[in-house]
Amino acid sequence: MNNPFFVTLSEGAKEKANELGVELIQVDAGDDSAKQSSDIEDLISKNIKVLIVNPVDSDAVAPAVEDAIAKGIKVISVDRVVNGVDVDCAIASDNVAGAEMVGEYLVEVLGEGAKVAELEGVNGASATIDRGQGFHNIADSKLNVAASQTANFNRAEGMSVMENMLQANPDLKGVFAHNDEMALGAIETIGGKDILVAGFDATDDAIAAVKEGRMAATVAQKPDLMGATAVETAKKLMSGESVEKSIPVEVKLITKDNVNE
Repeated sequence: MNNPFFVTLSEGAKEKANELGVELIQVDAGDDSAKQSSDIEDLISKNIKVLIVNPVDSDAVAPAVEDAIAKGIKVISVDRVVNGVDVDCAIASDNVAGAEMVGEYLVEVLGEGAKVAELEGVNGASATIDRGQGFHNIADSKLNVAASQTANFNRAEGMSVMENMLQANPDLKGVFAHNDEMALGAIETIGGKDILVAGFDATDDAIAAVKEGRMAATVAQKPDLMGATAVETAKKLMSGESVEKSIPVEVKLITKDNVNE
């Protein structure tokens, strides 16, 4: 709960719980996977009906979640998945749609066939796979993707990878980074060159960069809607209704035109 993203997610869940008249117990693992597992065991002992979990570690949380399922408790994962466990519902941002928005924005501003580069996230991470897929859904037919390379969601790596890309492709017109940290690193390297950079996550630093005109766009997730959707889905599960196994939550493209909202 020291992360604004999860504070907002929590507030969305609380508001929806009050509206629907369900009791919501919230516990914070503080980024400690061992504490999260013991928190879940404690909640199981309180005879909860549904467990909504945002995993600290997608692997480490699995045994505790399996214990909950074994006791007949329904499970909803939020924002991150529980690896190797068949939960009742997984709720997360629609990363594919968000990256498609970026692709369409680059086409709109730079024109079809523009030469662009892609800074990829950590290899194998679900966000990397989905954001890459969404971007290429648009870019493969409408842009010239001259370079794609991982910078591991890291700002410093974003700087160094961008440097290499610019040496090989000095005529780049645009860059899509799978997260804002890499985008901000790329901006440091690009300096005053006229290259449009878009990121993903709408972090405070990225929003400031969009306002200042250093960064062209980023994609905002909606944690409040994620929290509310989780509680709505929990209520359905308690009522015996069937729910979708996966619920993507809408995202929004942030540019200079709407950043002040």
